[in-house]
Amino acid sequence: MTKAVAASGFRLDVASPATLAVAGELGFDTAKDALQAMQSALVADVRISRLDLAGVTRSDSAGLACVLAVVADVRGRGRSLEVAHMPAGMRALAQVCEVDRMMG
Repeated sequence: MTKAVAASGFRLDVASPATLAVAGELGFDTAKDALQAMQSALVADVRISRLDLAGVTRSDSAGLACVLAVVADVRGRGRSLEVAHMPAGMRALAQVCEVDRMMG
């Protein structure tokens, strides 16, 4: 499954049966659409246990909030979700906000 959301500037791809890859921008302009798309993908495919952010080209606090919401939603359903390849800027923001340990 590949879900492209070109107008919003981000893309989702189920790269392997267990990985949801996010590419493009995760920010104020895309966070709402990205959150809905990621949650839908994770509900539709319970095999996904990894969120790969290697393709994220730009992120801000809204992007971080989006990722945190996705992780919380999945964990609230009794599943685990590993966040991989978090961009350096997002990781730094997570550390400053003291939410980095919530990412696993």
